[in-house]
Amino acid sequence: MPSAGKTTLARFLADRLKAEGRRVEVLDGDEIRRFLSAGLGFSRADRHINVQRVGLVSEVLARNGVLSLVPVIAPYADSREAVRLRHEKSGTPYIEVHVATPVEVCRERDVKGLYARQAAGELTGLTGVDDPYEAPVDPELLLTTQDRTPPDSADAVYAVLAERGLV
Repeated sequence: MPSAGKTTLARFLADRLKAEGRRVEVLDGDEIRRFLSAGLGFSRADRHINVQRVGLVSEVLARNGVLSLVPVIAPYADSREAVRLRHEKSGTPYIEVHVATPVEVCRERDVKGLYARQAAGELTGLTGVDDPYEAPVDPELLLTTQDRTPPDSADAVYAVLAERGLV
């Protein structure tokens, strides 16, 4: 969900991986929306297209030896599953990390002011508030960021990558 800590976590992890000499890219959801998915709205169909686009970029990077970290809001299980299948078909690894920060914590953080705008009636369709969020059923890692620091969260993801032989 917005303000869960996805991008902060991805940046900490990317810094660690780059320091180790690894090829890594962060495909930030806001940047993807601004450039690759400009013009898309927040309907279910548009959200699905956005997730598929970023999934394609991630898979292409993976095929070319670049580890991609993808801190995006992907609210629908079928969209995430389609990306997972794309990776499987191309033989590229895919790891789903559910940054499971409670909406109350996200609302307190409110990095972009989205929760305040929604509460004031200026915004509708906020994921997990007045728009659906289908939590992953079986992610490779479930992180509760309110219980740990960003570096600790990044270490947890790194451990999964190491366990899978990806780092």
